[in-house]
Amino acid sequence: MSEMNDFIQDHNRRQFFRRGAMSVGSMALASMLHNDTYGARKPSVLPRKSHFAPKAKRVIYLHMIGAPSHLDMWDYKPELQKWNGKPCPPSLLKGRRFAMINGGEMSLIGTPWSFDKYGQSGMEISELLPHMRSVADDVAVVKTVHTDEINHAPAQMMLHSGFGRGGRPSFGSWVTYGLGTHNQNMPAFVSLLTGAMGGAGTALWGNGFLPSVYQGVRFRSEGDAVLFLSNPKGQSGSDRRRIFDAVKSLNQSALADIGDPEIATRISQYEMAYRMQTSVPELMDISQEPESTREMYGATPGKASFANNCLLARRLVERGVRVVELYDADWDHHGGLLTRLPQKCKDIDQGMTALIKDLKQRGMLDDTLVIWGSEFGRTPLRQGASNNGTKRAVGRDHHKDAYTMWMAGGGVKGGQTYGKTTDLGFDPAEKPVHVHDLNATMLHLMGIDHEKLTFKYQGREYRLTDVHGNIVNGLLS
Repeated sequence: MSEMNDFIQDHNRRQFFRRGAMSVGSMALASMLHNDTYGARKPSVLPRKSHFAPKAKRVIYLHMIGAPSHLDMWDYKPELQKWNGKPCPPSLLKGRRFAMINGGEMSLIGTPWSFDKYGQSGMEISELLPHMRSVADDVAVVKTVHTDEINHAPAQMMLHSGFGRGGRPSFGSWVTYGLGTHNQNMPAFVSLLTGAMGGAGTALWGNGFLPSVYQGVRFRSEGDAVLFLSNPKGQSGSDRRRIFDAVKSLNQSALADIGDPEIATRISQYEMAYRMQTSVPELMDISQEPESTREMYGATPGKASFANNCLLARRLVERGVRVVELYDADWDHHGGLLTRLPQKCKDIDQGMTALIKDLKQRGMLDDTLVIWGSEFGRTPLRQGASNNGTKRAVGRDHHKDAYTMWMAGGGVKGGQTYGKTTDLGFDPAEKPVHVHDLNATMLHLMGIDHEKLTFKYQGREYRLTDVHGNIVNGLLS
């Protein structure tokens, strides 16, 4: 009997030290987290206070994967037209990095499309974007955006995470980490994709080193919006609820033993998935929208398109989703510019214009920030043949030193063109805006001080803008 008592006491001691060690470890973790700007807290997407009163409560980010030719859409250069087909002055090429143009005669190429002035602001917009002309006074076109990276994947990560390599949290993850969301039946951060995924892949909406509760959730246009959202054949909702409850019990037991915050995230995500079984199918059914609204967007129920995704973006933010990112592929026009660019512009023009109009007529544009752009722009130099019978081969190479993005709503002063590029479009001439400045400004509009939104990782405080970034006050209303 005494041997049995000794065994029980020894067993209990082992249990005590095992569980006690975990508790001490959890307290140590909490102590370290307490040093973070946002304090010790369980990873959560519950709504949180901003640093100051925000102009924008939500954000819709339209990213054109591959980089549109801004010189043919937004930044008309009369001087470049005069130099069309002529060799580029060597002084403009010295020390400049290109992705694919190598040697040979470096010829300049003007735009083959006409521009005109629209709205009370007299904003210059290409004939490729006939719908956007009608909202010229609602957008702020920034012509002097520049970045550090010359190739797609690094530049995409630079724009969305502030760093040209993987492993950092994306813009949407930082926003949801800082602000949370008001709808607990939907993800705080949703991404929608038309065409192939970008070179940076899921890193564009990834959480990096932030807890995974802050990562973006991709919604698909066909089938289940989220994989495995619907019940398997032969299983009812109550069957699945019992499975969730059993898994939750096991996870809670593991959480009590280990204290890993990722287990807490998994518990909350299982619960979210269960609630989404009801909320998401209704959201994705755009046939519920009035026919006039669908026609305004050019949206067709059941069809995967950028127009459909623009309408879904409005429905998502209307339901309390904090960040929605739309990615549209096939803008990498090293060749075929004369045929491919008009088609791509047609794909997006009506939908993104309707999004601005729809938000405005619903009284949502004032507190919804809409951003359009890409990882970089396109060079003023010609790539490929020009007028020797293979005109369709003409394209433009990557250009990181000056390109165009636009913003609307959410505290942005519309109807303005911000910044100016040099006569041939190579560099900013006035008011340069680095991507760090752009991110600092977007966070500011959301009520976030970009220098205070930090997360301690591997002994260092990280933020979206790294150690850079200035708010572009000229863009603010």
